[in-house]
Amino acid sequence: MPLRVGIAGYGIVGKTRHKVLAQHEAFDVVAVSDISFKENPADLDNINTYYDYKDLINTEDLDVLFVSVPNKLASEATLKGLKKGLHVFCEKPPARSLEELYPIRDFLQENTDLKLMYGFNHRFHASIIDAISIIRDGSLGKVVNLRGVYGKSSMISFNQTDWRTKRSESGGGILLDQGIHMLDLMRYFAGDFTSVHSFISNSFWNFDVEDNAYVMMKSDNGIVAQLMSSATQWQHTFNLNVTLERGSLILGGLRTSSKSYGEETLTIISSDPAELNTEPQVEERSYDEDISWDEEIKCFANVLLNSDKIENGSIDEALKIMELIEKIYKADPEWRAKYYNES
Repeated sequence: MPLRVGIAGYGIVGKTRHKVLAQHEAFDVVAVSDISFKENPADLDNINTYYDYKDLINTEDLDVLFVSVPNKLASEATLKGLKKGLHVFCEKPPARSLEELYPIRDFLQENTDLKLMYGFNHRFHASIIDAISIIRDGSLGKVVNLRGVYGKSSMISFNQTDWRTKRSESGGGILLDQGIHMLDLMRYFAGDFTSVHSFISNSFWNFDVEDNAYVMMKSDNGIVAQLMSSATQWQHTFNLNVTLERGSLILGGLRTSSKSYGEETLTIISSDPAELNTEPQVEERSYDEDISWDEEIKCFANVLLNSDKIENGSIDEALKIMELIEKIYKADPEWRAKYYNES
């Protein structure tokens, strides 16, 4: 029997998850909820619909809950699902703040039979899968440094009613909404960063969430990472350069449904530092499809059906990425004083 699934939040991401789940025999989506159903009820074949995600959780006989609600509800919906005895998959960001994750962590420590996975979807792109394989096999040596740019031209629509532009509802701006993916990949490739410096700005779009974050980080073993997370790029941009002891990996573009980030590529440069006058070898790879959504669902299915360990998107990783984001916000003295009331 397939696992009975409810989807809380039926916007773009919720609908995308539904499409992928429908292709996987391990899952059967039986109910969805979305606030828009109050004014525009949905008519979905053989699927129950709800306006309030709480009604979805309390009414339906589910095995699994997918959480695709706005940031202000993410941690609350996740915890309600867990307390109902459901396995949960929650989209990023895990919460508005690190503090909101503590009750979830505490509950899972007492209920180890329940599984919670967070949707750090970028790890499942084909280029990222190839890159992490190269890093782990050691063929190019250890990571030396990383430099990433991830940006778009706005927070979203930038009208005054948009929850993404309100810190009380979103928890943060471009760094929490999009930069979190790049930070997660940097941690994935290089481990934890303990020293953090930043400049956080909201001076262009003038909302109370950041439109630009410029970050410099260093790990205990000396790996340095630079990140520019920006809502003033004007053209969608994804680029991550990983320098290793004997070469580098350059990730450019992402294969997405909108195709706005351009072609997804991985450039592999290998060079012998002992042979400085020798031309480096260059291999170019390109990827024709976005496999990330399907691969992520397969991973979650293996966690639920085969008791696989959560290698990507565990509660521990969610806590670490939110802790890092909080460090970045607080590393800017002006931002820390204004939004955290700390001098």
